[in-house]
Order: sequence, then C-alpha cells, then structure tokens
Amino acid sequence: MNKEYIIRKNEEISHIVKTGKKTVSKFYIIYNIEREERDNQYCISVSKKLGRAHIRNKIKRRIKDILMKNKMAFNRKYVIIIRKDAVTASYNDLRENLIKQIKETINEKN
Repeated sequence: MNKEYIIRKNEEISHIVKTGKKTVSKFYIIYNIEREERDNQYCISVSKKLGRAHIRNKIKRRIKDILMKNKMAFNRKYVIIIRKDAVTASYNDLRENLIKQIKETINEKN
C-alpha cells in the first residue's frame, strides 16, 4: 500500500473516530468521513490483545492486500479496527466482509 493511502496522524484518526459514521460487523469496526481528493485513505488498527506481533502484522497485510486489489475510489477516509474474530477467519471471509461493509458505507451516504 502506497504511503499516500495511509493515515498516520493521531489527530486525524481521532477526528475520524469522533465525527465519522460507524459500521460494525463480525470482523471490523469501520469509521469513515468524506475526503476532498478522489482516492481513499486508510488506517488499520489491530489491538495487542489479539495476539503477538506476527499475528497482528499478518492481519494488517491481509487487509492492505484486500484494499489494494479492490481499488474503490469513493473519496473517503477510513479507520478500520480489527475485531477478535478476524484472527481466525479465512482470507476470503475477510475480503467478502470488508468489501461488503465498505460498499454499505457508501450506500448509507446516498
């Protein structure tokens, strides 16, 4: 995932969580707000409670891979918080659920 698609500033993440729309599923909690530029930006958060570093990194790599393979230009910023069930889920389950949930956030807007 290119640096231009990643949100790193704590203030920006806090702003999205406080003011953004929230959707919850079995694997993720996603907050999102509108963005002026065309492409999306993402922040992926995995708690230390979910496992050791190699497990958390594996989940983040999977999510980044899903996001980059399914380019969705919706002019939004997303904070994706990973839930405990995502650790044992298969790649396909994660992909289907994430794409479905992101598309639902767009449909809520319209």
